[in-house]
Amino acid sequence: MTDPARVIERLCFLFPPAIGVGAIGVVQELDPGVPGLGTALILVGSFGYTLLTFGVAVALFLDASRVRASGLWEPRPWLNAGLAVLWAPAVGVVYLGRRHRRLGTPAGSSGWWLVVAISLAATLLGTIAATVGVVLSLPGLVLWAVGTAGAIAFGLFPAAIHQDAAYVCTQRVAWNPNPGGYLGAAFVSLFFPPIQPVLAAYYLHRRRRTVGLGSSPREPRQPRG
Repeated sequence: MTDPARVIERLCFLFPPAIGVGAIGVVQELDPGVPGLGTALILVGSFGYTLLTFGVAVALFLDASRVRASGLWEPRPWLNAGLAVLWAPAVGVVYLGRRHRRLGTPAGSSGWWLVVAISLAATLLGTIAATVGVVLSLPGLVLWAVGTAGAIAFGLFPAAIHQDAAYVCTQRVAWNPNPGGYLGAAFVSLFFPPIQPVLAAYYLHRRRRTVGLGSSPREPRQPRG
């Protein structure tokens, strides 16, 4: 049986790429290099966002109903589903954060920290390359640097930091990061790019001090639901 909570996670992972495609479409509309490309990207982003919103609303209703029936927590199914229709990414990550505090989160893979590190490196190198491009008046280099770093940030960083936090929070160590909270912070960093390298560096620092990087897994905590 499919776990609605895991469905919420996966759908939330898809919001940044959908939003990114829509943003690229807007830019292409300003100066279209390929006829119709901007319109196509905007449509993909718009319909993709709408489908994800519907999916999150349904998954939230199902998970909240199941959890409420278990007696472990009493979220309101209709309220969560209704709010998701209005702003699914925010409602989804808030729900996941609240759910984790009460029920825990199943363990993720131990290797996602490497993707977080790659995202951090891509952002830093992209910033350096873009700065060089601006100084030397190389618009091609600026577009390549921003596009590459942005694609990694939108496509990989939110999912990677959530999944790695899901691994760390199940290890018997002093640090118990909330995967939903880190996913929400990663979403915010997409709209305020300077936050992303700070968030990634802080997370990797905490992980290295508690679990280590690439170390053997400890005895896991068990999620409560």
